[in-house]
Amino acid sequence: MSGLVLKLGPRERVLINGAVIENGDRRSRLSIVTPNANILRLRDAIHPEEAKTPVRRVCYAAQLILTGDIEPDDARQQLLRRIEELSRVLIDPDSRSLLSQATDALLSDQFYKCLKSLRALIPREDRLLAASTR
Repeated sequence: MSGLVLKLGPRERVLINGAVIENGDRRSRLSIVTPNANILRLRDAIHPEEAKTPVRRVCYAAQLILTGDIEPDDARQQLLRRIEELSRVLIDPDSRSLLSQATDALLSDQFYKCLKSLRALIPREDRLLAASTR
């Protein structure tokens, strides 16, 4: 059996295709066998008030596709434009690779992979912002 296996802690919440599911009192495993299901652990979600930096805003936009709040076709162009803007600033090879992965995932409708690649840029952005305030 292939697919995604979610390991959930007690009372952990996850969003699957727009439905919030809360685990019980014990750890558990869920096997997601439906391909292309939109899944987001709520502990990993970026809340609107946290989307104050360029990378976090792009992550939040990708997250809105996963949560079903925005239609993928409506958001794709805007998200591609934002990823392109980030690529003008984040020019190191690792960042470029992550941005390329995010773009490829977005173009192939793999929205979780897109978000995962973009989220990996947050520590870099935090370091750059911390260095610029010194």
